[in-house]
Amino acid sequence: MPKNSKKNIMDPDDPVLTDEMFARAKRRSELPTDIQKLLPRSRGPQRAPTKVPVTIRLSHEVVDAFKATGSGWQTLMDDVLKRAAKRLPTPAETK
Repeated sequence: MPKNSKKNIMDPDDPVLTDEMFARAKRRSELPTDIQKLLPRSRGPQRAPTKVPVTIRLSHEVVDAFKATGSGWQTLMDDVLKRAAKRLPTPAETK
């Protein structure tokens, strides 16, 4: 079958959700505690200020050195960069 087929394919294991199904749905907090424990949890709001996702290209040597420290290498890299950022000259000092 072509990838972009416009045929509607019904999957009995994945039914179309109806308004009635949504009306019967319950919030996690409304379920019994033993059922709640079986469900995956979502991450709550962060207590500390959120971090900013960025894309950066680093040399293999830098990445390999941090990865070699084991689990938590990204947090370690963040800590090292924070310490280095404190030592950077201010814009007035660079003129």
